[in-house]
Amino acid sequence: MGYRHTSLARARAISLLAALALLAALVASSIALAATTANDQSVLAVTPGSLAFGTNPNVPDLPGLTLNGQAQTLNAQMNNFSVVDGTGGAAGWNVTVNGDNAASKSPVFKAYCTNGGGCAGDPSGYVAGGPGFAANSLTLNSTGASFSAQNGTTGTAPTHQCNAGCFVDAAPASPVKVVSAASSAGMGTYLTTGYSATSIALAAPSTVQALKAGEVYQVDLVWTLSTGP
Repeated sequence: MGYRHTSLARARAISLLAALALLAALVASSIALAATTANDQSVLAVTPGSLAFGTNPNVPDLPGLTLNGQAQTLNAQMNNFSVVDGTGGAAGWNVTVNGDNAASKSPVFKAYCTNGGGCAGDPSGYVAGGPGFAANSLTLNSTGASFSAQNGTTGTAPTHQCNAGCFVDAAPASPVKVVSAASSAGMGTYLTTGYSATSIALAAPSTVQALKAGEVYQVDLVWTLSTGP
């Protein structure tokens, strides 16, 4: 009888220890589950950047003109340019162009002496009273041109406005819009692409005058990037 009592007591002790171990495991599991829950907040401050040309617009030099007594058209391919809109304002933007009539500039093609020492009596620079072209002789045609998104840019691209041709040497008081990005469009960086070989055209009348040695016809243009479509 004593042996049976001892065995029973030992079994009860083992059962109690097992129950305590199970209870400890359940408590630890409950604590572990509670520890996996956490609250977290992360914030991001955004600072607006600028609206600027990445690569400036630049009308290329035109091929030489040999006079033949007839009106002629000289062609060249417009150089690509890019616009960077880092403002984050989604206000859109536009690019305009016109002739520059500031001091020592000419808004139209005009005789210009390239020699520092002068050209047969004409001083270096624009020739006062020299021959020139009429306004609205130089045209940009963007037919077939498009925009390429750069540096991970996404969203709606800007659009070209000169598919029917735009005068590049427009009067300073009347700049011509050549590119437009609507509201919420043109954000990021966009590069023009696809200008044709005849995208720049200069109408040369039969009355164009030949120039002195060292002189060329030259024009100054102003490209303006502004906020708004």
